Amino acid sequence: MINILALPTSFGIGSFQITFYSICILTGALLALFIGMIRVKKLGYDPHRLENLFLVAFPSGLLGARIWYIICQWHEFAPAFKDGFFKGIGGLLGITSSGIQISGLAIEGGVFLGIVVGVLFVMKYRKEMKPLEIADAVTPGILLAQAIGRWGNFFNREAHGPITSLSILRHQHLPQFIINGMYIDGNYYIPTFLYESLWCLFGFIILILIRNKTKVKLGQITSIYMIWYGIIRFIIESMRTDSLMFGNIKMAQLISILMILIGIFTFFKFKNNIEYKSKGKENERNI
Repeated sequence: MINILALPTSFGIGSFQITFYSICILTGALLALFIGMIRVKKLGYDPHRLENLFLVAFPSGLLGARIWYIICQWHEFAPAFKDGFFKGIGGLLGITSSGIQISGLAIEGGVFLGIVVGVLFVMKYRKEMKPLEIADAVTPGILLAQAIGRWGNFFNREAHGPITSLSILRHQHLPQFIINGMYIDGNYYIPTFLYESLWCLFGFIILILIRNKTKVKLGQITSIYMIWYGIIRFIIESMRTDSLMFGNIKMAQLISILMILIGIFTFFKFKNNIEYKSKGKENERNI
């Protein structure tokens, strides 16, 4: 049996290194694209029209996640500018003497900029598509991507909760490799990364069931995503010890409240939208 914790955090040739963190993020993103393409095809569109959207929205999401992290953690980057402008910029870009090593992404910024750029791209270059239809098609996959991406935190041994005991972890019937992974610098920690991953996976299943088994209006799947993830993140963030802060407030919890409120508002606003209909049929279709 492979000892996951014995694996290196990255592999590659020379200064070109690929981390398991990045593999988790990319795997989740590609699965989200695949799921979105299946849904887009059912909506009657060419699924390959989604590929260029992905090539624009995914890098934008990474950029948004990095920018958000920099804003929240500016105190980490500001000192480098005292040694020179270009050194400060290098710090923002993750440029070190060992190569490019970007550390620090905040998912809220990634989701926000990725969605905004994606919607603008659809409005400009995919005018035959309805932005809300595409948003509803891809948001379940985003939850799945977030569930997989959290395992990157496991490999990095981060995004955990407070110190706990071995007996408590065993009482949760966790796999041994997770328990081992939560032993960091002489202490055991609550695996909040796992909790969030499982709830995102559960949310993905719920969204698929809702759009396949219920009558739902255009845009409401996206609204439910915002409510679901907002609630999950608010709860999980209350247990984390490495949260990004805005003064004395956990930034992720502030954004989560905003997501929940926007999700509730748009869900009821979209209640007068049309229901999805099967291609070539008059009756309502599965989403």
